[in-house]
Amino acid sequence: MSFSMLKLDPGHAFGVNGRMQKDTGDEARIIEQYDFAQEDLNEVDVLIIPNFIDQEFLYRQQEKIAAFLAKKKIVVYCGHLFREWLPGCGPFMPQLIRNYKDYEVFPTEQSVIFEGVTTADMTFKKGVAGFFARGYHHAPAHAEVLLTFANGKPVTYVDRCSTNGTILVHAGRDLLGYADENKSTDLIRPQFLAWLEAEVQALKEDGEQ
Repeated sequence: MSFSMLKLDPGHAFGVNGRMQKDTGDEARIIEQYDFAQEDLNEVDVLIIPNFIDQEFLYRQQEKIAAFLAKKKIVVYCGHLFREWLPGCGPFMPQLIRNYKDYEVFPTEQSVIFEGVTTADMTFKKGVAGFFARGYHHAPAHAEVLLTFANGKPVTYVDRCSTNGTILVHAGRDLLGYADENKSTDLIRPQFLAWLEAEVQALKEDGEQ
């Protein structure tokens, strides 16, 4: 892999090293979330921030996150934002649910991360709907939307305009955790890693111009 990733571990029972979603590879270096304050990010290309992170702590680290993005780096946030520590991202909003179809998610034409992943495989897990996403974020007007609910609300989007870097926001669990389910969602992890590699390269090339 031609880029470096740093991932924050929330240390929560349902977090990165918990029982709900295991890391399946060693692509990212993982640190305890509160060590982020002292972490040197100069050699880091991608910062992965998973759900269950301490957002009050990240709110106090918002200047460090903004400085990281100013250097044409990438921040990936998977979760439900309720504190304004991530540039351009509005607060998480729960999806209005009238029946199970309101949980259905659909890749857009721009999405390479979710290419070949079916709506059914994302929507249902063991016959139950709603595990993949239960809400959305207010994305900036210029965002590239990758995944939506049927009503058009953005579940996953890419923001390349709010900062010098790239921000990917996904209103669900860690995208690196989708593997070994024996369904089309197994495509998410490798396609996400390929997208990250291409995005890192594009940012570096842009910085050299």
